[in-house]
Amino acid sequence: MIDNQASHLAAMEAHDAAVKTIATHVRSFYERQKAFRIYHGSTNSTRTSQRRADNTINTSSLNHVLSIDKTTMTAMVEPNVPMDDLVNATLKHGLIPPVVMEFPGITVGGGFSGTSGESSSFRYGAFDSTFDSIEIVLPDGTIAKASKKERNDLFWGAASAFGTLGVVTLLEVRLLPAKKFVRLQYEISTSVEDSVKKIRTECDDSDNDFVDGIVFDKHTTLVCTGRLVDEVPEGEKVRRFTRRSDPWFYIRAREVQNTLKKADGKSESAVVDHVPLVDYLFRYDRGGFWVGKYSFSYFLVPFNRITRFLLDRFMHTRVMYRAVHKSGLADYYMVQDVGVPFSRTAEFQTWLDDTFNIYPLWLCPLRIRREDPDSSYGLHSEFSKADTPDLMNFGVWGPVKGSRREVVEMNRALERKVQELAGKKWLYAHAYYTEEEFWAHYDRGSYDALREKYKATFLPSVYDKVKVDVDREEEERNKDWRTRGRAMLGDVWPLRGLKGFLGAARGGDYLMRKKGKHVES
Repeated sequence: MIDNQASHLAAMEAHDAAVKTIATHVRSFYERQKAFRIYHGSTNSTRTSQRRADNTINTSSLNHVLSIDKTTMTAMVEPNVPMDDLVNATLKHGLIPPVVMEFPGITVGGGFSGTSGESSSFRYGAFDSTFDSIEIVLPDGTIAKASKKERNDLFWGAASAFGTLGVVTLLEVRLLPAKKFVRLQYEISTSVEDSVKKIRTECDDSDNDFVDGIVFDKHTTLVCTGRLVDEVPEGEKVRRFTRRSDPWFYIRAREVQNTLKKADGKSESAVVDHVPLVDYLFRYDRGGFWVGKYSFSYFLVPFNRITRFLLDRFMHTRVMYRAVHKSGLADYYMVQDVGVPFSRTAEFQTWLDDTFNIYPLWLCPLRIRREDPDSSYGLHSEFSKADTPDLMNFGVWGPVKGSRREVVEMNRALERKVQELAGKKWLYAHAYYTEEEFWAHYDRGSYDALREKYKATFLPSVYDKVKVDVDREEEERNKDWRTRGRAMLGDVWPLRGLKGFLGAARGGDYLMRKKGKHVES
């Protein structure tokens, strides 16, 4: 039974009115065969957007949880609802989404339209696998519903399509019973092969709800396994990560791995924390996993408990990614998430060590095979095959040395290696493929057929939206002496970083997108 039926009906009436307005605007673009972008509010996309009043569909008002049905265990959610609002709303009913992305500002629509996963994805798959239906405004202005039973080609095609098949305006997400805490166990591995074996073993244990890992160096991986519980054992201290005075989760993990390395298996083989559920779900928000520590190095600021406390406002991901946008420093970082089959994990990690030596790395096992046998549509149509392997996701985030062109070539090397190993790169971040290389990864035939069927061919393709054009970047940078001078001045340390810092300070709290989260389409 839906809680507060009258309130739900009023919310749906307001939603329907907003969607009709959006549909009218979309239809006007279709009649002129003019491409448009979708503006969701703010984003943490690592790409910029050419947004103007005459080329944009504004969906920023679609940011409400419209209903939660405890009987069907589902929620009706507008696309611009961030993860923290969704979690807060569902927890009031003792429920939680099966997959919750790790940054609180990631939006529901972004997780569906991109490819997002987290430490529960070894069981439940990517975020888009946890939905039962969507409402979408098609490119001709038609308001349609798509689900696994109705227009299932559109439902699966819209997942990971980055808004190129229409404007998603409502999503029905499945929910699960929640508990108060996560019993989080840490174990150390001293070889790549051992860490893969441990992670696979933990994934196969039906009692586990969460599995991920942090690779600190070639010989040290911390495997983190979580179970939902309602009680904390007597005498155990609750461990928190979301308050200003709390440690970053990365700092706690580093402390644990040092403890386990010193023990060397003689006195203890694991450490256990009991973490409030919300603190666990958003444990990587403060510090953006560990990427925030690079800002301390950039500004020559000591990285310690006092400085982290004083700068805590700027160490949450909503603000951090605003600073990245403003500064342009992301152009000189490796910011990629890629998945390779478990059988190729050791080979890939060894290659990463030899090629980039970027640490830490994030490991997250992903079950990407779709349970629906009739789901072979869209970019990831192959996920419907029965023999689709589980993947080990690698989060590779860190600074690399070299010019912009050299940084691009390093990213291209990563893309080529992932393709060689029959892996997948997730498209939330910069993509450096040529068009031919890109479509060798993704099902262009199925995607183009859907674009034709649903009258979307006048819109940019996914490749158009994710590609990086370095030649165009340089042309814009050098088009006249003013822009060239501003660009050269902005490259001077620490002006670039200060620009990002000040932009974040003025910008306040921004909704963001990571590992495929919502973009300005």
